[in-house]
Amino acid sequence: MKLNPSPLEMIRKGEKTIELRLYDEKRRKVLVGDTITFVNSEDENDTLIVKVADLFVFDSFKTLYEKLPLLECGYTKADIASASYRDMEAYYSTEQQAKYGVVGIKVSLYKEIVTGSLKNGQKDNAG
Repeated sequence: MKLNPSPLEMIRKGEKTIELRLYDEKRRKVLVGDTITFVNSEDENDTLIVKVADLFVFDSFKTLYEKLPLLECGYTKADIASASYRDMEAYYSTEQQAKYGVVGIKVSLYKEIVTGSLKNGQKDNAG
């Protein structure tokens, strides 16, 4: 999944643990225990592999914002006061939300790959 640099870095640092997406056909295939590779939208060599820890499905971002801890969804203490479900309308229309629903994908770090090699000099035994 493509991800802008800022949220990618927040996930990498453990500051963001829930990725918000439309619950479309692609996201309906995601299951707890799966791995997801996030790819930096500005540098395809910058990737981060995470494990899906939980899925939170809602009818809209309005409901999701009422139920989930927004500090885990990419907001910071500096901007939490202005957090609004309408922020997500920049990415997904209310019509798309009504059609598919939305999902908060709780993730944990799995493996970080930087330009084809594992970070910290670790070796990948997968081949």
